[in-house]
Amino acid sequence: MAKKDILNRLKRAEGQLRGIQRMIEDEEECIDIVTQLTAVRSSINRTMGLVISQKIRQVMDHPAENTEEQDRKIEEALNLIIKK
Repeated sequence: MAKKDILNRLKRAEGQLRGIQRMIEDEEECIDIVTQLTAVRSSINRTMGLVISQKIRQVMDHPAENTEEQDRKIEEALNLIIKK
């Protein structure tokens, strides 16, 4: 996934967050606000997954000459998944 695609996803999430801010200012129903927050969280989680998978793909496509360095990069990417 290209950097442009990831940035577009983040801009969409940013727009959703602004909408949620307006909902709170307008004192809309809690359930509606939580529904929108859940949608943003899901969107961010998917974007994180894409960023991490891109990192793993990059490491696999361009392996380091030093196997220890390669292992460290793979472990780093896997740790990002676990923290997610």
